[in-house]
Amino acid sequence: MSVTENITITSHPQTERVLTPEAVDFIAALHHRFDRERRALLDARATRQARFDAGERPDFLTETAAIRADHWIVPPAPEPLSDRRVEITGPVERKMMINALNSGAKVFMADLEDSNSPTWENVIGGQLNLMDAVRRTIALDTAEKSYRLRPAGELATLVVRPRGWHLCEKHFEIDGEAVSAALFDFGLYAFHNARETLRQGFGPYYYLPKLEGHLEARLWNDVMRFTEEWLELESGCIRVTVLIETITAAFEMDEILFELRERITGLNAGRWDYIFSVAKRFHADPAFVLPDRATVTMTTPFMRAYTELLVKTCHRRGAHAIGGMSAFIPNRRKPEVTEAALRKVSEDKRREAGDGFDGTWVAHPDLVATARAEFDAVLGAAPNQLQRQRPEVEVTAADLLTVDRPAGSITEAGLRTNIDVGLRYIASWLSGVGAAAIHDLMEDAATAEISRAQVWQWIHHGIELAPDAQRVSAELVQDLIDDTVVALIRDGQSPRVLNDARRIFEAVALDDEFQPFLTLPAYELLD
Repeated sequence: MSVTENITITSHPQTERVLTPEAVDFIAALHHRFDRERRALLDARATRQARFDAGERPDFLTETAAIRADHWIVPPAPEPLSDRRVEITGPVERKMMINALNSGAKVFMADLEDSNSPTWENVIGGQLNLMDAVRRTIALDTAEKSYRLRPAGELATLVVRPRGWHLCEKHFEIDGEAVSAALFDFGLYAFHNARETLRQGFGPYYYLPKLEGHLEARLWNDVMRFTEEWLELESGCIRVTVLIETITAAFEMDEILFELRERITGLNAGRWDYIFSVAKRFHADPAFVLPDRATVTMTTPFMRAYTELLVKTCHRRGAHAIGGMSAFIPNRRKPEVTEAALRKVSEDKRREAGDGFDGTWVAHPDLVATARAEFDAVLGAAPNQLQRQRPEVEVTAADLLTVDRPAGSITEAGLRTNIDVGLRYIASWLSGVGAAAIHDLMEDAATAEISRAQVWQWIHHGIELAPDAQRVSAELVQDLIDDTVVALIRDGQSPRVLNDARRIFEAVALDDEFQPFLTLPAYELLD
C-alpha cells in the first residue's frame, strides 16, 4: 500500500506509469465532485426495487412526455464512428486487444466491465494496454507468435467500456472509501489518452453500461463536461454509446438520448444483461419467471419489442442502433461446432440488419466476416440505416413487460446447465479470466447472472421441471451443485477456487433475498 495524504493505493509494479500524481489528483477530483450523487442514484435504485417488489411496474414517464413528443436530434457521429456495421468486443488483455484491433471490425469495444475480471493486475494492466493501443505501440511476443498492429487505416476504432455505477475499486481509497470503479476506469483512460486520441484523428469514445434511467445518464454527462474542462478539451469531444441493458432504461431511451444529446452517438441492445434485468427487477413475481436460458432468443416477443423500439427511437433522433452479442463462437478444433456457430451468427445478424440496426456485436475475430456479410447485403456502400424510421413500430408497456412462458419450457437439463455454467464462470472470474468459452459459448458476467437468477426464480416459485414434474428446491439444487463440483474437480479444476465459486453461487442462487449482482460478493474474494 502507498498512502498520499488521504488516498490509499494498493501497490503494483506499474502504478508509477498509470497512477501518476496528476492522474491521482484527477480521480480524486471526480470522486469528490460526483460520488455523493452516484450513491444517491444507487439508493434510488434500491427504493424503486422495493416498489417493484410491492407490485409496481415501470411505464413511460409522464414527467418527460414533452421530451418524447418534441422534435430534436443528436449530433452526427464523428467520422470514425459513422460506419459501425461490425463491432468486436473483449477484455483489455494484451493479445486479445491486438487481435480485435486487427480483426477487420469497424469498432473494438475494449471492455473493463463484464468480460474483464477486475483483479488489480487486470485493471492496471488494462489501462497500460489501452495507453499502448492508443499510441499504436501495443505488441506481444510469445514462444509461438509475435503480435503486432496492422497499419492505422486498417484498425478498428477503439471504444472503451468502464465498469458500472454500482461497482467500486477497492484498491484505490479516498478517506477510507473505495472510489467508484466507473469514475476510476473512465477517468484514467480520459486522463492518459483523450488528447492523444484526438491528435490521431479519432477521440475519447466510450460505451456506458447498466444505466437504469435518464438521471444516471445525466450524471455521466456532468462527469464528461467536467472532464473536458479539467483536461482543457473541446466541449463535446467525448462521445458515447449507451447500452440499453436494463428493463427500466428501455422505458427511457428517448430521455437517455436527450440527457447525453451533445455527445451521444447511439444505443446498443445489450441483450444478455437485459434478460437478467427482467429476472432481477421482477424476481418476486411468478409472471416474470423465465424459461430455459437457451429458449429466450431475440425473437421472443418481449425481447423483439425492446429491440424494435430501440431501432425506432434511435433513428428518429439521428442516433445509431447497434445490435447485440450472439454467444456462439467458433472452435478451430471442432469444424462442426464452427459450422453451427457461423450459421447461427449469420441468422442472428441477418435479422438485425433486416430490422434496421446499423451494426452489431461479435465476440471473436473469426465471426467478423460472417456478420459483415449480412450487414453489407443490406447497407451496401451506405454507412448506416438512419433513414429507416420504422413508423410502423408501436410498442406499449405491456409489450415490454409480458413474458410468455410456454408449458414445459423449464427443464432439468436447463437447471443443470445453469448450475454448471454458473460455477464454471465464477471460478474463471475468480481466477482472473472474465470472458470464458464454456460449451462453445462465450460467457461473461451477464450470462452468468442469467444462470443464477433463473435458479433463484425456479426455487422461489416452486417450478416443476419437464419432463418429470420434479419440483425445484434448494435441496435439489444443492445436490446438483455437489455433483457438478465433483465432476469439475475430476476434470482438473482447482478445488480451492471451486469451493469459493460454490460459496458465491449458493449465496446468489439460494439466499432468501435476491442479490442485485453476483460480482459484488465475488469481488470480496478477488485478489
